[in-house]
Amino acid sequence: MSKQFASRGDLAAKKTTFTKLSDNAYAYTAEGDPNSGVIIGDDGVMVIDTTATPVMAKELIAHIRAITDKPIKYVVLTHYHAVRVLGAAAYKAEGCEQIIASRGTYEMIVERGEADMKSEIERFPRLFQAVDSIPGLTWPTLVFEKEMTLFMGQLEVKIMHVGMGHTKGDTIVWLPQQKVLFSGDLVEFEAAAYTGDAQLEEWPATLEALRAMKAEKLVPGRGPALTTPERVNEGLDYTRDFVTTLLSSARTAVDKGLSLKEAFDYTRTQMDPKFGHVFIYEHCLPFDVSRAYDEANGTKHPRIWTAERDKEMWGALQSA
Repeated sequence: MSKQFASRGDLAAKKTTFTKLSDNAYAYTAEGDPNSGVIIGDDGVMVIDTTATPVMAKELIAHIRAITDKPIKYVVLTHYHAVRVLGAAAYKAEGCEQIIASRGTYEMIVERGEADMKSEIERFPRLFQAVDSIPGLTWPTLVFEKEMTLFMGQLEVKIMHVGMGHTKGDTIVWLPQQKVLFSGDLVEFEAAAYTGDAQLEEWPATLEALRAMKAEKLVPGRGPALTTPERVNEGLDYTRDFVTTLLSSARTAVDKGLSLKEAFDYTRTQMDPKFGHVFIYEHCLPFDVSRAYDEANGTKHPRIWTAERDKEMWGALQSA
């Protein structure tokens, strides 16, 4: 028998936490569900990743409004995945002036945003509460190439693409004065890394670029906020181990001439002992192995996931 598709059976609500990291920075985390970040400057607010729907965004907005009435001027998209960006419409009424994304993220929305929206909603419906409130794709209003700097009053905010990993357009937000980093899904902790659209070979070098910044606090894409330099390094090490074990397993499988199903079974022998217990591992692994197998076979640009491809892959890899 096949397991239920993706995470359609995952219906339990997760507890959200709003944590102050510095005089200006906050982490909005949810027990392995996607995280968001908040920066409160002298004259406005920045939200980093919007949640999945406008209705879901209202809970984060309520946390913000409990501590400030400043307008939410900026929304930053760390990458293009629907679960991160489709709540953006909720911030228009809160004063949003700019939706900021990297060039790579914009290109991915153009190429596959519609397909991604449909496939993600099918995979994980709990993360798309009140899905009918989504007005459509979220499009950036400001696109940068490598790096841009905003001053929110006296607070310097750097928005940067330091390298590929989770996607080709990954964006981080860095507060150099306070050594606080918002990594998006480039870093995960106590949760599986979803790598279905990843650049796995490049990902470790990008992690080392983040390490070189010497952040003292880091908000990962999933998992708890990392609030000491030691915990930051632990998160970087954890993510590096996940993606390198995954790709090396796929390369071994390809070298042995294994089929995708055989590669999946082999990868489980390498991954399960270290990561089998963490959040969304069973959800992610079929998509992860499919992408790693493609990359090991020479497919550098990830194939587009559609709802149909999702289910075909799931049936093939999860069958008994």
